[in-house]
Amino acid sequence: MSLLDENRLLPVEPKLRSLARALYDSIAQAPIISPHGHTDPRWFAENAAFPDPAQLFVTPDHYVFRMLHSQGVALEDLGVPRVDGGTTEVDGRKIWRRFAERYHLFRGTPSRIWLDHAFQEVFGLDTRLSAATADHCYDHISDCLARPEFRPRALFDRFGIEVIATTESPLDDLKWHRMIQDSDWGGRVITAYRPDAVVDPDFEGFVENVEAFCALAGESAASFAGYLNAHRNRRTYFKRFGATSSDHGHPTAATRNFTRAEIEALYAKVMTGKADAAEREDFRGQMLTEMARLSLEDGLVMQIHPGALRNHSAGVLARFGRDKGYDIPTRTDYVTALKPLLDAVGMERDLTIILFTLDETSYARELAPLAGVYPCLRLGPAWWFHDSYEGMMRFRQMTTETAGFYNTVGFNDDTRAFCSIPARHDVARRVDASYLATLIATGRLGEDEGFEVVEDLAHRLARQAYRL
Repeated sequence: MSLLDENRLLPVEPKLRSLARALYDSIAQAPIISPHGHTDPRWFAENAAFPDPAQLFVTPDHYVFRMLHSQGVALEDLGVPRVDGGTTEVDGRKIWRRFAERYHLFRGTPSRIWLDHAFQEVFGLDTRLSAATADHCYDHISDCLARPEFRPRALFDRFGIEVIATTESPLDDLKWHRMIQDSDWGGRVITAYRPDAVVDPDFEGFVENVEAFCALAGESAASFAGYLNAHRNRRTYFKRFGATSSDHGHPTAATRNFTRAEIEALYAKVMTGKADAAEREDFRGQMLTEMARLSLEDGLVMQIHPGALRNHSAGVLARFGRDKGYDIPTRTDYVTALKPLLDAVGMERDLTIILFTLDETSYARELAPLAGVYPCLRLGPAWWFHDSYEGMMRFRQMTTETAGFYNTVGFNDDTRAFCSIPARHDVARRVDASYLATLIATGRLGEDEGFEVVEDLAHRLARQAYRL
């Protein structure tokens, strides 16, 4: 049997479906531009075989293990490593069986479409995963992974990826990117500058991170000037490895625009480790404005990913570390939060700031009106918890009338799960084709324009916005 309906996510009404299908078919094989994500550059540097199906699909993917964990499966039993090096499951087949026995939990979720797409289109499976088929699927995928055509570089080429960006801390030496550059492989894997560890005073080890960061850049951490120069130096270093963007995962969208004397005093305070919550928020906000100014200097596109209360469970954070499925969306203000930054640089036509949100209530009320007028602003696609058919459709419906298509940046997959990349782009292309078909059928868009827009949304806007 086929795991995938060939007309999945397309409209039900026959005439509308036919139009959406034609739009989708026109871009189904378009190149994948993946300008923001969290795949591991080591995969492409070493080009080693993925170890087993569980290590590919379950253990590294918080979309998968958080669902299983929500139904009572211990993270240790899914092979998620512990901070203290304590015992976790290492038998890939046992992990896979636990996953397969609970595959029904993913019914109706975007993860189910992504996984079925990977199982069928990447590995050629035609059997739905379940407790009864667990070993068959595991053995089949394992056999594939042992073959050279399933190594990371071969899959990169097979997926039609033109460029993919990973995301690294400014403390990273980028050795895997250097190895990729020095290899004879032609795949384009670039980095992105993610300075959270040295701009967020709530990040664990912040003061020590800043001191190491400045030393790495050959600057002194004793002054704000030295600290800011360290950012300049490290951003330049990242650009040597292809970086065209920076990325900022702040808890809120708060920005500030203090005087130099105020900034220097604030920096000195946070470096004592004794700044209060308001002062720490002030520093994060000021650093967003400083990063925007640095983008005017060096041309890096700036991404702001706010609005997650990260590591909601203190126990899971202590036991397993960051990014273990316990990041929860929060209400997020943009209009007042971004005003200091926009007062400083909002009219700069050479600056691109891409805004993301986990708070959908802000789409029509705040984000689309802001991006629909400020020259520097663009809207990132439906993100994270909203990376789904419904989430993408809501995004288009609530932003297009005010911001249009050309104040958005197409699609990016923002994933750690390598094999989900073609699936995620396929979903986005089907959703956009369906949305555009409705505009055409209701007389709001010419059919010829629809075929042009769907191409823009599939890859041209991302290429342009991220300067690729």
